[in-house]
Amino acid sequence: MRYKSGYDREGDYWHFNVDRECGLLDFLFGCVKESRSKIKLTLKGRGVKVDGKTVTQFDHPLSPGMNVSVSKTKRNQTAFKSRFLQIVYEDRWLVVVEKNVGVLSMAAGHSSLNVKSILDNYFHQSKQKCRAHVVHRLDRDTSGLMVYAKDIDTEQAFEHNWHDIVYDRRYVAVVSGEIVEEGGTVANWLKDSKAYVTYSSPVDNGGKYAVTHYHVLARTTDHSLVEFKLETGRKNQIRVHSADMGHPVCGDVKYGNGDDPLHRLCLHAYMLCFVHPVTRERMEFETPIPATFRRLFK
Repeated sequence: MRYKSGYDREGDYWHFNVDRECGLLDFLFGCVKESRSKIKLTLKGRGVKVDGKTVTQFDHPLSPGMNVSVSKTKRNQTAFKSRFLQIVYEDRWLVVVEKNVGVLSMAAGHSSLNVKSILDNYFHQSKQKCRAHVVHRLDRDTSGLMVYAKDIDTEQAFEHNWHDIVYDRRYVAVVSGEIVEEGGTVANWLKDSKAYVTYSSPVDNGGKYAVTHYHVLARTTDHSLVEFKLETGRKNQIRVHSADMGHPVCGDVKYGNGDDPLHRLCLHAYMLCFVHPVTRERMEFETPIPATFRRLFK
């Protein structure tokens, strides 16, 4: 089905006018005379704009009157392949990846399976004169989006201006039990014990103040699917705050209650939005909620 009401092939982009409500990928399939695989690569490679703003989300909603621009040449040329992570975006300064469960953010002890070493090997194989610099971390058993710098200047820009650069980070989790309220906020102080277990306190305990906002997406009598939005980014913040709510993240052997329906830590970093530290472009990345999470709520 063709959704366009008109187009312009001038310049480096095709331009299409939207005349009905639809999802972005369906719109592209109906308008662009390219194979579906090429269209998907163009979308992943940040070659699609909606009303002048770069969009990579395949189900981004469109409404009549919007303008969609599609690059004639821009493709994701990454030859990277790994069963442990996927490259979502890459340029000369940084790389955004989606890591799988069971992979460390960086080397720890004798473990060799980590995102940094995988990226360093990829950079070497592709003859890029750079290394991956860690700017934030996800727990080994948390899946989802991460950004790595490719040079020390970009890493330092992230480190010293993290809260100014990163303007939205969201996670989705399956938690134990039915959360009755639609959403809310958990705020307290978090501190590590001598056994490296993070614990919370309603008053200042010498730790760091942590704020987590949550919104329930779906629920059953046994579980709730919850979106968590971080206002601060403390160690184990979501896992501890979820347990504080009386609804720990499922599969959490450290802070959970033994509820383990999917045999994994049910926590996924699905949204990451930041201002590019060099180009100043707003970069917005989103991955689908894991299908295994959703199946619990059908």
